[in-house]
Amino acid sequence: MTACITGWAHSQFGKLEGEDVESLITGVTRDALADAGLEAADIDEVILGHFNAGFSAQDFTASLVYQADDGFRFKPATRVENACATGSAAVHQGARAVNSGQARHVLVVGVEKMTDTPGPAVGANLLKASYLKEDGDTPMGFAGVFGNIADAYFQKFGDQSDALAAIAAKNHANGVHNPYAQMRKDLGYDFCRETSDKNPYVAGPLKRTDCSLVSDGAAAIVLSDTATALSMNKAVALRSTAHAQDFLPMSKRDILGFEGCAEAWKRALDQANLTIDDLSFVETHDCFTIAELMEYEAMGLAPRGKGADVLKDGITHRDGRLPVNVSGGLKAKGHPIGATGVSMHALTAMQLTGTAPEGMQLKAPELGGIFNMGGAAVANYVSILERIK
Repeated sequence: MTACITGWAHSQFGKLEGEDVESLITGVTRDALADAGLEAADIDEVILGHFNAGFSAQDFTASLVYQADDGFRFKPATRVENACATGSAAVHQGARAVNSGQARHVLVVGVEKMTDTPGPAVGANLLKASYLKEDGDTPMGFAGVFGNIADAYFQKFGDQSDALAAIAAKNHANGVHNPYAQMRKDLGYDFCRETSDKNPYVAGPLKRTDCSLVSDGAAAIVLSDTATALSMNKAVALRSTAHAQDFLPMSKRDILGFEGCAEAWKRALDQANLTIDDLSFVETHDCFTIAELMEYEAMGLAPRGKGADVLKDGITHRDGRLPVNVSGGLKAKGHPIGATGVSMHALTAMQLTGTAPEGMQLKAPELGGIFNMGGAAVANYVSILERIK
């Protein structure tokens, strides 16, 4: 049995004043149910992805989904968390419930409310996704962790500033066409490449344009078993899913290899009997531009240290052989931690059903790949989606 996405909803991402975790959850819950043509009573299980880590005073949030509709009462609900891969962890857990036959319909919601938290506390909260015994004193927090990774990559493979600026410019140009995106502005390559008062260095060789945004937002999908999905209005199958968890300390692994990312991609492609060249597009985890560059290599688009060639050849641009982050990615769309992975699945399903927003929709895509990462390639989730109705 294969879980299929049969409905979805997506909030605006950004600084959402007047919203809290509860209102974000209930909004996308109601919209996803309506999109799937279901009632709360039809849902067999609820999975909520919510990182929190101090962003919200209200914890123990799984049952906040039930504020959307009393019909959820007494159904199983669980909150899952796996750092920045929390949303995909929720999706994969929901898929397992469907694939096992224990549920016919599962509602998966991802949420985060980050912008009410002062800047220093944001950094402290995010740094909790690293190994504090080694990285707890890293200047600039999690950006500093990836700044160190970028430094190491530059030292081994040469200055990659041109490539990082190309990734940032590509994703911001794509984000212009995403109505859900936090930043809908084409910054251009030159702005992303040069340092300025508006684009200073943040950590190591990473500038502000190399770093994803602090965001509020939520997304939701409905997962249904294949037989039921084929009787509904639309069905996008999770053709394969893979999760590869790695050691938390970077000292125990080769961080420049992004080995967990590579392993998750290998498993998902093997399971689906595909190669990376079979995919129509990919949504990947560009928490920092250096991450997207290294992910090109981990997914098999380029040999190690040669990710920049992918950009020079235009492969991952919107009109390239394998468009990457046509949504704008985390870089432009925003990165509300718990919502990110669910957002990736919702937007990929939109692409595959031809219902993505105007300007963002690709021409007749058949297979979409998703990579969502927690920590520095610690929690690695890949999904491959295919429309079956």
